[in-house]
Amino acid sequence: MSSTIAVLNIPKYHADEMLGRVHSIESFGTVDGPGTRFVVFLQGCLFRCKYCHNRDTWDLDGGELYSVTEMVEQILPYAKFMDASGGGVTVTGGEPVLQAAFVGLLFEKLHQHNIHTCLDTNGYVGIYSAEDKLMIAESDLIMVDIKHINDQKHHLLVGVSNQRTLRFVRYLASLGKKTRIRYVVVPGYSDDLDDIHSLGQFLAPMNNIEQVELLPYHNLGTHKWKAMNLKYPLEGMVPPTDARMAEIQLILESYGLGIIR
Repeated sequence: MSSTIAVLNIPKYHADEMLGRVHSIESFGTVDGPGTRFVVFLQGCLFRCKYCHNRDTWDLDGGELYSVTEMVEQILPYAKFMDASGGGVTVTGGEPVLQAAFVGLLFEKLHQHNIHTCLDTNGYVGIYSAEDKLMIAESDLIMVDIKHINDQKHHLLVGVSNQRTLRFVRYLASLGKKTRIRYVVVPGYSDDLDDIHSLGQFLAPMNNIEQVELLPYHNLGTHKWKAMNLKYPLEGMVPPTDARMAEIQLILESYGLGIIR
């Protein structure tokens, strides 16, 4: 396995003037971490999830360039609203670890204003560079999307191995870093009960796991594929039943994991 991963082509500036490629922002998010959150969607991703609802974030050269200072200026007017709800700022994507230096500096600056920070990532980190370590250190909460616990099925679902993701989750556990796991239940792809048991066994020894968020598959992003004249890979797929979601929840709870849905 290569020890490096692709990074975005971004001019690098000193300290606060580090630039990041931003796809979009959401000023009052409620599903990307605790409380009301300012959500920054970064541009670029190396995963090719068949159910991706942000298909337009894949392009490594897309998005709009923001400096850390410019982004902080966008965020600060919402600080009181976030604080009142126990919220903060979440950086997601796309895939934010491709811009680790930008995220680390942004979070460092936000902490100077006592703003809670959350990193939402697929965990595809190649090496633990100084930039990676700063990003992790400055994240109050890290949400990791485990797409599949089985490597072969992970390849089928998202196009790459799961080994970097699982290594990243183990690394966070070794640090005792507060972590939330996200798992999307896709019928026929990630709902096999033996695989759910394997996921539970993998996570059970980790004392840093705050909870596991079970997310049913949805097709709300299909319009983005169509707008780009692309065929949606899971056309006709329906969400999992409530009964299946409940069954998966019970299995994971049997391993001592806290579940939210």
